[in-house]
Amino acid sequence: MGTEAVEMSRLKNGEAQNSRHKQTDQVPAEGFTALSDEYDGNLGKVSDSLENNIHSDAKRARQQKELTFQDMYQNQDMFDDDDDDSDWEPMQKSLEVMKWFCRNCTMVNLDDINHCDICGEHRESKILSYGFFASPYAEDNDLTEAKPKIKKEVGIQDVATSPSTAIGFDERMLLHAEVQMKSHPHPERPDRLKAIAASLATAGIFPGRCYPISAREITREELLLVHSLEHIESVEATNQMISSYFTPDTYANEHSAQAARLAAGLCSDLASAIVSGRVKNGFALVRPPGHHAGVRQAMGFCLHNNAAVAALSAQVAGARKVLILDWDVHHGNGTQEIFEQNKSVLYISLHRHEGGRFYPGTGAAEEVGSMGAEGYCVNIPWSRGGVGDNDYIFALQNVVLPLASEFAPDLTIISAGFDAARGDPLGCCDVTPSGYAYMTNMLNALSGGKLLVILEGGYNLRSISSSATAVVKALLGESPEFELGNNFPSKAGLQTVLEVLKIQMNFWPSLEPIFGNLQSQWGMYCLGEKRKQSKKRRRVQLPMWWKWGRKSFIYYFLNGHLRLKSKRSF
Repeated sequence: MGTEAVEMSRLKNGEAQNSRHKQTDQVPAEGFTALSDEYDGNLGKVSDSLENNIHSDAKRARQQKELTFQDMYQNQDMFDDDDDDSDWEPMQKSLEVMKWFCRNCTMVNLDDINHCDICGEHRESKILSYGFFASPYAEDNDLTEAKPKIKKEVGIQDVATSPSTAIGFDERMLLHAEVQMKSHPHPERPDRLKAIAASLATAGIFPGRCYPISAREITREELLLVHSLEHIESVEATNQMISSYFTPDTYANEHSAQAARLAAGLCSDLASAIVSGRVKNGFALVRPPGHHAGVRQAMGFCLHNNAAVAALSAQVAGARKVLILDWDVHHGNGTQEIFEQNKSVLYISLHRHEGGRFYPGTGAAEEVGSMGAEGYCVNIPWSRGGVGDNDYIFALQNVVLPLASEFAPDLTIISAGFDAARGDPLGCCDVTPSGYAYMTNMLNALSGGKLLVILEGGYNLRSISSSATAVVKALLGESPEFELGNNFPSKAGLQTVLEVLKIQMNFWPSLEPIFGNLQSQWGMYCLGEKRKQSKKRRRVQLPMWWKWGRKSFIYYFLNGHLRLKSKRSF
């Protein structure tokens, strides 16, 4: 389990640095399989020692010390605290540690349990057949298996005259996969698309209520508007390699270059179709993701920047101004780099930052754009994990929508990572499917409803499929099952929004009244909440029987009533 924890920590915190693009050699599988061989040798040593010195406690103690701490931790049952070991018999030399990987969250589990220790998903879950409609507890026998395979595709030019929602998807993108599985399956895996497609099919949304469009591969000329020639050629070179890596966590195989071209091509065509009015809005069900891919580098699971390609294609189709809202839990450093000097694209990102300690480390509120485009890059960096619906919606109400209304985009693009969703193993935040649908409705009011949603991250299959389905339903015009109620942000969320407003109102003066209002209104709210919590803590800490017993003086003193009772004699 230590190996898995280290690997996930590396992915979450962004400790992996860029490395030279290279072909990898075949190596033995890591994790429990490798440890099994180590156990074989160690157990052989223990067996030999016991045969020669079966009654020698000292010999046995020395033999245990030869094993590593990890060996002893993983095999605690090998050692018995009872001093009498006369009836002990050596274990079999071949020790196999049986395991299974959770389909939903990829975490490793021992063979003697049927539900994932992390997310609770059953080991035989049918989530890839039914999506999030499948039961997480056991196999489903009462659902009709979904058929996510698209049998009929239509081109954008063939879409019905009544504009509707289009979805871009191609099964060839499923061929992009990590060849060499390490300690556990890579979080960015083909199952992500399979689970979403199965959910949409089970719900009768796609195929059904949405139009599928035929995929095409983006051309080199179109990619050159976003990426350097060197970067494009480095991605293309992977089609000659069975397995390769751009960074320790950004893999490629022989199909990855084509998958990346298909993803970018679908996003480009959807953006053009929405701007021209041939479709109302669209959802790009694509991978590999793109918002970490910059002008010259692939990183963070991303090869080509799909949102950037879509924005520039929209401008070619007639959109003068494009808004890109990135709600992926990680900062889209690649998208920011591409447009940081461009005033025709407003980039707004909501992400965990934590002072630069969360991957990829960029996206501080002070990063506002450059070279005359200051203010056209807006970062809303959360200072902690666990951020939920209220903080996101509060930020949209007080930062995103006021800026977007003044900017007046002709097309709105959402870089829709669902790794801020509840249950995601990398994001560790708390946005619900209803929260995502509500935010989609809020943004749908911009650009005359011309909205393109592009899939980015999201690594819990149940979270990503339920969230994506809720967003597509919102694109179709369904009202989300979400009651806003008292949209009180957390104290940390409020502080982040105030920090962003204070910086951005230097470039957008219309934000100044909002900043002043929040300072006065929410400052008093936070102060009042702090006093209530402090008073509550004092009362809870003191036993009620002190009030009438010999300790009543201490009770009244600590609860602030000393003035009323100070003259009592005890």
